[in-house]
Amino acid sequence: MGALLALASAVCYGFVDFAGGLLSRRVHFAVVTFLGQAGGLLLALAAAVLLPARSVGSADVLWGTLSGAGSATAMHFLNRGLSRGAMSVVVPVSAVTGVALSVVCGVFFLGDRPTPLAWLGICLTVPALWLVSAGGTGRGGGGGTRSGAALTDGLVASLGVAVQYIGLAQADPASGLWPVAAGRVAAVLLLLPATWRHTYEFSRSAGSWGRAVLIGAGAALGLILYLWATRLQILAVAVVLASLYPAVPTALGLAVLRERVTRAQATGLVGSAAAVILLSLG
Repeated sequence: MGALLALASAVCYGFVDFAGGLLSRRVHFAVVTFLGQAGGLLLALAAAVLLPARSVGSADVLWGTLSGAGSATAMHFLNRGLSRGAMSVVVPVSAVTGVALSVVCGVFFLGDRPTPLAWLGICLTVPALWLVSAGGTGRGGGGGTRSGAALTDGLVASLGVAVQYIGLAQADPASGLWPVAAGRVAAVLLLLPATWRHTYEFSRSAGSWGRAVLIGAGAALGLILYLWATRLQILAVAVVLASLYPAVPTALGLAVLRERVTRAQATGLVGSAAAVILLSLG
């Protein structure tokens, strides 16, 4: 069940990335990021109230807040990188490095002990994610300076991804969904300074507010599913399965936007499917 919840989280994040990527082509990344986190806060609060917790400790709130700080960092730098048109650099770097950091932390610091099959799936996931995201092409390229800036965005986003996943997994199951809600509050507050510098963009993008909020609510749903997965599955496996989200926008690009799949992407999709089977069996 934990594996299915983690995969459902990946599907949510994949749809969110696809919709957010399309929206970011027309709307400033600061608007998409802030309104997305606000939408996530609304959904998280509603879910936390509807599914009451047995007990919520200060440590649970702090872990949720740390996770929210990671979310804000990840989405700010990911959306900034995507707004520069550097998807082929930002997405694979943030996804692969985020997975690697989370797994290393889970194994060496949190006592995770993946089975041999799970280890094989983890090792297969890293190159598969890279192939799916980058596709072996120079999409969204640019000059060397632009690529260097995009690489930096991807690396910082990956740190945020790792903090988001690791922090949330430390909350006590008895705290219900309140750590997710606390994280959304922290994310909104942390994004306020960057948002303030781009307030003029909000009036120019008023027609897209609703879509940005819905996208953020979808991301919060993905995080809720991930949290439930960590309560039934070890962190290393839950993180890897949830991080397979780049396969979803790739598949949607093929089906909806009629994009052409490269040989590298096809190989990555097959590798991702094999990794899912290995991690599920492990």
